[in-house]
Amino acid sequence: MMDICSSYGNRPITSHEQQLYNHWLQCVETESPGKLLWRFRKLFIDGVAYPDHAVWRSLEQVLASSSVERDFKFILNRSCHIFINRWLMQPRLQTAIPELVALFEAHPTGTARTWTTQRLRCLVRQFKQTEQYTAMRRLAHVIAQARDESVNNTKPLGTLVHRYPYLYKHGLLTEDSTLEQWQRVRQLQHQVQRRFEVNLSHYITHRLRHSYCMAANQLSLPYGVAAMPPNGRSAQNPTLLSDRSLDAAVKHYGGKVDGCNTYRDIAQHFLTYSKQAPCYRTFKRELYDYLTASIDPKYGNRQFNQRLAVYLDNILSCSNGDRLNDTLLTGTCRHLLNFLVVQSSYKLDHFVYSDLTANLGTSVTIGLLLKIVLLCSRVKSHLEKRFAILFNHYELHDREGVNWLIESLEHLNIALSLNFSRMNLSY
Repeated sequence: MMDICSSYGNRPITSHEQQLYNHWLQCVETESPGKLLWRFRKLFIDGVAYPDHAVWRSLEQVLASSSVERDFKFILNRSCHIFINRWLMQPRLQTAIPELVALFEAHPTGTARTWTTQRLRCLVRQFKQTEQYTAMRRLAHVIAQARDESVNNTKPLGTLVHRYPYLYKHGLLTEDSTLEQWQRVRQLQHQVQRRFEVNLSHYITHRLRHSYCMAANQLSLPYGVAAMPPNGRSAQNPTLLSDRSLDAAVKHYGGKVDGCNTYRDIAQHFLTYSKQAPCYRTFKRELYDYLTASIDPKYGNRQFNQRLAVYLDNILSCSNGDRLNDTLLTGTCRHLLNFLVVQSSYKLDHFVYSDLTANLGTSVTIGLLLKIVLLCSRVKSHLEKRFAILFNHYELHDREGVNWLIESLEHLNIALSLNFSRMNLSY
């Protein structure tokens, strides 16, 4: 995740740059998305024959600046988001956002006769390699919400970003995102998450109704066809998992995982017990038992359990003699998520996670991560960022080649919804 208090926030805005922003702010108040897209293309993509000469002269001065190589991505990104922030507020205008992003793929019209136009086109091409453009492209995928996602596996993983609202904060914002952008993305995230939870609730309700009817021999439907809700429409599976896999996932993350207790119950029991630990070192040893209880001994005893024990022992070892506190608990959980999923966007090795899913399955692996987050809800965002790092790394890969990650993302969506939603989602 970017630092919201980055150096960009301290960069002085020149008068010429501000004139550009003022121009867009004035236009967005009075003009249709179609007219705004036309203006944007004429000024930034074509770079010729812009009708407002004062605005063009301001852009010339911006391009002549000695810092333009460093700053242009911020200027262009902010210009785009003057439109985007307004369109996000009005659902009927949101389809203009993918159209705006698509302009960067358009071939400029008109000959680049001047140095200014040549310079502009070069900088726009460079913009397409920045995290600012990547974040906008992801936002366009969120708005577009492709309808054929379950059948076209040749599409890149990135086109599925709209399905996973827990990735939005880490994928749709950049170091220069304004407070307004943060607020718009947060609102969008809440809307999509709420929609998923409502759809999941409907599905669970009608699967239960279907199961009860089948048990009573009052209904005979093939597996995978949900009972009909009161409005006459079937409850759709809101995930990319099969009905059978979704049913199993809901029972696993929301039901009695050990026959008696849910994941939340087990976490609460452990937290209550761990308060008795005389020191941090003892807590970590008890934490090892808590985590490995869900690991198949045939797998754990080969190598994983020993690696986990060593890793835990080395976490914040200078505090081994201290009593457990919130800071130590949070730090321990963050380190564990780094170890189990991925360290950072600079250290992308995720062998441990791949090995866990290959040997234990996705549900057990996500359950292991859930056990950690349920101990300390403050690290939920840290877990989400781990998966955002993996998603961003693989987003240009065809879906077919990263089915393991798609399955993980779907399972994580279910696990987090069942355990952190305000809705009553369980079997």
